[in-house]
Amino acid sequence: MTARRNGGFRAILPFAALLLAALLSLDAAAVTRARVATDNDGNLVKVDGSIVLIEPDIELSLVTAGGLLEPRKEWSDTARRLFPAQVRRQLAGRNVELKPDFDVPDDLDPASRLGQIVRLNEAVAMSITQYSMPGSVLATKRDAKGRARMDWSLGTGVSALREATGADYALFTYIRDSYTSGGRAALRIVGFLLLGGDIGGGAQIGVSTLVDLRTGQVVWYNLLASQTGDLRDEQGAQQTVRNMLQKLPL
Repeated sequence: MTARRNGGFRAILPFAALLLAALLSLDAAAVTRARVATDNDGNLVKVDGSIVLIEPDIELSLVTAGGLLEPRKEWSDTARRLFPAQVRRQLAGRNVELKPDFDVPDDLDPASRLGQIVRLNEAVAMSITQYSMPGSVLATKRDAKGRARMDWSLGTGVSALREATGADYALFTYIRDSYTSGGRAALRIVGFLLLGGDIGGGAQIGVSTLVDLRTGQVVWYNLLASQTGDLRDEQGAQQTVRNMLQKLPL
């Protein structure tokens, strides 16, 4: 898969960062927030058809002593190779047909139908992240008990992606993973000792959506926020994929 630099996931980061701060604090465990859409009878939907993995939008960075993120191409290239391979491996034994992965062309025109679908999914994923947080649920997205309903759609224009891939569902993934440098690690220790708090280090933030390409419905969404995880090796990629695919309705 080629490297993709559309920058769309960066807009999601503020909301995911809020969840990371609220849910994790100093806890090293990964936290996921998976949601599944329901049908007209209120039952959770089940995947009925083939799935295509859209080229994941992944970037890995080093957290410098000053807290800046320095993208590392070699790390990102490794993650872009390991992550989709692990997705296919973990889905292979779950009774689902997998279509060949779809690489997003580097020169894809954002105004093209496929370009619009990719960008629209990013915007919808951002909205789900934002409006699923406590106190921010939209009035039109609440159930009878005031809880957030999983009721989001990309519209019927997604049929263009179905025509291009032959799949019934598309799996989109956005991940930003960062790793603490030696200098940053030393400053964190100083922060604990002198300030009584954590100035922060590396973190793994990811969002996945599964979209029905026949209707445009987002049938599943998951947010991953963790202070651990490593996409630079196969074992770490295996665990990250396991977390990212939580409650996938197969």
